[in-house]
Amino acid sequence: MYSELISNFKFIIITIILLLLSCSKEPPIFKKTKFLMDTVVTVTAVGPKEEVEKAIDATFSEIERLESLMSGFRKGNDVDRINRSAGINPVKVDKDVLIVITKAIEISEMTGGAFDITIGPLSSLWGFGVKENYIPARADIKKTLSLVDYRKLHVNVQKSEVLLKEKGMKIDLGGIAKGYAADKGVEVLKGEGIKAGIVAVAGDIRVFGKRPDGKPWHIGIKHPREKDKVLTTIDLEDSSISTSGDYERFFVKGGIRYHHIFDPKNGLPAPNCQSVTIISKEGILVDALATGVFVLGPEKGMEFIESNKLIKGIIVDSRGEVKVSSALRSMTPRGKIGL
Repeated sequence: MYSELISNFKFIIITIILLLLSCSKEPPIFKKTKFLMDTVVTVTAVGPKEEVEKAIDATFSEIERLESLMSGFRKGNDVDRINRSAGINPVKVDKDVLIVITKAIEISEMTGGAFDITIGPLSSLWGFGVKENYIPARADIKKTLSLVDYRKLHVNVQKSEVLLKEKGMKIDLGGIAKGYAADKGVEVLKGEGIKAGIVAVAGDIRVFGKRPDGKPWHIGIKHPREKDKVLTTIDLEDSSISTSGDYERFFVKGGIRYHHIFDPKNGLPAPNCQSVTIISKEGILVDALATGVFVLGPEKGMEFIESNKLIKGIIVDSRGEVKVSSALRSMTPRGKIGL
């Protein structure tokens, strides 16, 4: 699905550059990788081996729990029950699912619907990852669009219930759940006494603390058109970063690039960006906003970033021109980007 596909391949969008240190007096860095949430999850932590291994295992257990609740491929979980009950009745959900859906609606309102978790029916229609180089008929797209509208998604916080108003509607949490999982993963690490580390759920990355040498974590952002090349690197601590790009899942037909980041207003791939990177404190926020800003496009997208003091961003437009938000350009010399 649209947002699941975004996250499936995000791990090639953002490259984590860890400078491992050889000085024995400094705490060691440990890293472990597992396949969870239908993608690659890497947890990195600083500290004594026994403490770190225990904390990393606890982090993976928490992410596995979230996957069981929010995956779009698990029959009988909260997402599946919400979708099967569309147009029929509300569904009582886990508190974490409620948090994610409530935040998704908030971000939909912030972006004027550019980010929308009810995109499920449209993503199924296009079928990236299932149908090969398929372009739906405009009539089918128009018909499906009637089922895509976050305003028809109702949440009752007091009862912890969620309702899709019309039959055929479907939510897809893939474009926001991984950022939330990164947040929760860091929460677990901190709860286990870890002072510094990284949780990377695909390319939805949250860092905290500093490296053993006292420097920030180095994060590299993939170039959207030059394979294996880094567009720039950023030094971060106690922050989250996420990138959405038109090169994760795409095909070219008739000279037109079709990719999996759809504009919920017209049902077509958003055409005006190659990639968007968002930086803020919360993983749940940057995960969703990377997609939302991509759909808004370079001009409206940068206006949105500049108007929100909580976020910083980089936009590569359809021509390859790079736009960097003023807050990111004015970072301290250590955190300045190489553009």
